[in-house]
This record gives sequence, structure tokens and C-alpha cells, in this order.
Amino acid sequence: MKRRPRRSTPAALTALVVTAAGALAAIVAIQMILGERPWLDYDATARQLHDLHWADLPVLITGGAVALLGLILVLAAVLPGKLTVLPLRGDLDSGASRHSYGSTLRRAAAQVDGVDKVRLKVRRRSIRVRVRTRRTRPDGIADAVRVAIANRLDRIAPVRRPEVKVRLRAVRSTS
Repeated sequence: MKRRPRRSTPAALTALVVTAAGALAAIVAIQMILGERPWLDYDATARQLHDLHWADLPVLITGGAVALLGLILVLAAVLPGKLTVLPLRGDLDSGASRHSYGSTLRRAAAQVDGVDKVRLKVRRRSIRVRVRTRRTRPDGIADAVRVAIANRLDRIAPVRRPEVKVRLRAVRSTS
């Protein structure tokens, strides 16, 4: 099971822009049918656009901005995002959410004796753990954290076992 994030933000922005453009066109068309003064004067807009040339700066800037926006939307649709559900081994089509996966590993690292604070980042092929301790001799804490996370990973059984990288920072108390 590999669930990718939904592309809801680019889709919502695109839908909002298209809906606004359609609503504006509909309002102007209805105003013209009813014989009222439209919000956008079609003749004045057509005259201004007719006077522009392809090499004019406003045309080039607008074209570049539209092309850049289109490229961003295409890349958002094509490039894979972070997995929201990480696949687990087993006969069933099962997975663990990225949030619960990280919090379980963070809890395992925090239970190691001498660990005061844990920061954990789950990446595609690695897990980065930053541990803080107040011990004056922090020997072996990094290895203990690595073993605790490895044991928890054995219990979770992800399809791709990430490499665990632990950084230890000893904080000296000033009292």
C-alpha cells in the first residue's frame, strides 16, 4: 500500500481561477444581454489588446507568468509527493501513516535512559534522530537510541527498512 498525498491545493487553486473567470464571463454576458453597462467593456478591452504586439513587454511578462504557473501545476501533478501511508511487510495490503510511524519511533528513542529530548525526521531512505541529553558522560546513548529504534522497526516491519542516523548533543547544566 503506497498512498500519495492528494493534489488538493493545486487542484483547488486551478478550480478557483477557472470558476472566477467563468463567473466573470457569465456576468458580463448577462449584463450585455440585459442591456446594462457591463463590468468589463468588451470593445475597450478588445481595442487595447488589438494595439499590443507579441514583442511588447506586458505580453511577454504575462506569457512568462502563465507559462511558469502552468509548469508549476504540471510538476505538482506529475512528481510524486511524500508517502502518506508507508507500506508494511505482510500478506495483507497494510500500511502505517507517516505521522504514527514517526511518533512511534520518537517514543522508542525517548524511552532510552538519559535522553531528554528527541527530534526525528522520517525521510524516504533514512531516519534522522537528534537526541539531547544532560548527562556529563553521554557514552553509549547514541548506540542505545539506534538499537531502540531498530527494535521498534523490527516490530513495525516496513517494506523498505530505512537507515537510522543518530546525532547526540550533550547539554551542560549551568548550575
